[in-house]
Amino acid sequence: MQKTCLECGEKIVGRADKKFCSDYCRNAYNNNINKDSTNLIRNVNNSLRKNYRILLDLNPTDKTMTSKSKLLAKGFNFEYFTSIYTTKTGNVYYFVYDQGYLPLEGDLYALVKRN
Repeated sequence: MQKTCLECGEKIVGRADKKFCSDYCRNAYNNNINKDSTNLIRNVNNSLRKNYRILLDLNPTDKTMTSKSKLLAKGFNFEYFTSIYTTKTGNVYYFVYDQGYLPLEGDLYALVKRN
């Protein structure tokens, strides 16, 4: 019984339990299977990474203030954050990993770093 590669259909030579003729075909097969979910995850991670870099750039001293327009001008996306922290007084902080922001009155935001 001759086995064929799951990706390209070529004849497989070697071990009896081999499924692919080469590493290229194995990688291509698995990349095609995982393509849809990987794109979503990649896009979300890219947005989180961008938000993190923006907060890190605007908050060099671990606690500062900035405006919403400045965040938006740098490309910050308020839909992507990793956690929410509510204080005892009811203030809601949004965090991207250890960098956080608190919406204040008007156009202002307090930027903080969680230690």
